[in-house]
Order: sequence, then C-alpha cells, then structure tokens
Amino acid sequence: MTGMNHDRPMVDGRDLERSISQLLEPRLRDAMSGFEPFYIQHGTFERETMAKPPAQPPEYDLAFVWRADERVIWPLEAKILETPGRLADYDRDLREEFLTCRYAPFTASGAMIGYLLSGHAEDALDQIATRIGVTLDRLSPQDARPQRASRHVRPVPHGKAYPAAFTCFHLILEFPALRRE
Repeated sequence: MTGMNHDRPMVDGRDLERSISQLLEPRLRDAMSGFEPFYIQHGTFERETMAKPPAQPPEYDLAFVWRADERVIWPLEAKILETPGRLADYDRDLREEFLTCRYAPFTASGAMIGYLLSGHAEDALDQIATRIGVTLDRLSPQDARPQRASRHVRPVPHGKAYPAAFTCFHLILEFPALRRE
C-alpha cells in the first residue's frame, strides 16, 4: 500500500482505479445533504443489460442510484490515465459501454473520470476530444475545473425505449503523487 500523510487517504497502488473510486464514494456521500432523491454507491451492477447467466452484469465504478426506481442508475466510469495521451481504455469504455447502451441504458447521460498520474488535466481533455473526435464543451464559461461534456447519438437496441441522445461528462482528477514507478 502507498502510505500517505494523515491528510490523505491510503491508496492501494496495486489496484489504483478501484482504490481511488472506493475512497471517493464516502467523500461524495459526505458532501451530500441526505435529502437527494438518489444515493451514491461503489461497484453498482447494471442488471438491465446483463447477458444471460452465467454472465456477470456490467459493474460501475461509482453510480448515483435513483431511490424511486433503483433500475435508473447514473454511472461514473473511472480510468487511470498514466499520461494525458494514454487513453485506450478510456476511449473503449466510452464507445463500447456508454455509446452502445450497455452502460446507462435508462439515462441520457453518464460520466467518465480520468485519474491522471502525470501531466495536466487540460492536456488530457484536449487529447480526449481528439481521440473521440467530438468537441468537448465547457459546462459553464466561469468553470475553471477540468471538466467538459460531449454529445453523442447512440443506437438503441431494437424494442428498447432507452434515450438515444447521450451526454458524457468528462472529469479529470490529477494524482501526481501516485505515479507508478
């Protein structure tokens, strides 16, 4: 395990993506009022798009689950980015999971979080835009945070009433102290 001082959480360097996501969940929950119509959960399963048994259902790194209908899940899929240009896994999850309706079938949006180990968040966002071939829009002109949104149209499986218009939110969190040796 990678030790941190008392102000920083312990992050297991053997499995950075899961370790960071697991530590992020209680911090997000602490920021919530408790009166939201949803709750946050690490490792949520998407049973709607699960293949026939014995297949395992898709599992989200983090998800906001709507209390009124727990089938409605707003997922956040996390990826370790060694550098701003190392985006193969990030791109694959966006294209093969979100844009096929396998992830977020009941919602018109979801999020990708990049845990950046070296480089700058703005460079990573520029590289993501180039890689996916879509403009990444700022969420507001005043927002200086490293986050953007991309708009897509996804093919909906025959017989399903999933939203075709899909917005993917992209957030980059820098973790230079966790760089792999």
